[in-house]
Amino acid sequence: MTERHILEDEVYEVVDLTEYARRHQWWSRVFGNNSGPIAEKYSVATQIMMGGVTGWCAGYVFQRVGKIAATAIGGGFLLLQIANHSGYVQVDWKKVEKDVNKAKKHLKKKANKAAPEIHTFIEEATDFIKRNIVLTSGFVGGFFLGLAS
Repeated sequence: MTERHILEDEVYEVVDLTEYARRHQWWSRVFGNNSGPIAEKYSVATQIMMGGVTGWCAGYVFQRVGKIAATAIGGGFLLLQIANHSGYVQVDWKKVEKDVNKAKKHLKKKANKAAPEIHTFIEEATDFIKRNIVLTSGFVGGFFLGLAS
């Protein structure tokens, strides 16, 4: 459904995206055969609003938790360095380096074993994003706004 509006020598069309998506086959090829249950239940504006609000909340919480974690970790390192410099603590850096290298090797072994689960999760996430592209784009925009606020 399209409507034509004329405003002081300007002509523009209002396009209903849900109707457009049903009529054009390329949409199905790009975003999958079904564009998702959310796309069929709610209007585009509602999907963007829902995604934006949930994204903003997630971004805001992520920002606050990230600041607290960064402050705690940075403060801990700062106190450790002050204690080391003052002579309260002696750090055996060779042992620290050895333990870090050991942990790296252990993580590499575990990462190779966990690869199928990660691959499956990535496929499921990609499928969800394709089926709910409007909601997801609203979430991403809201997430960035939440990080910025």
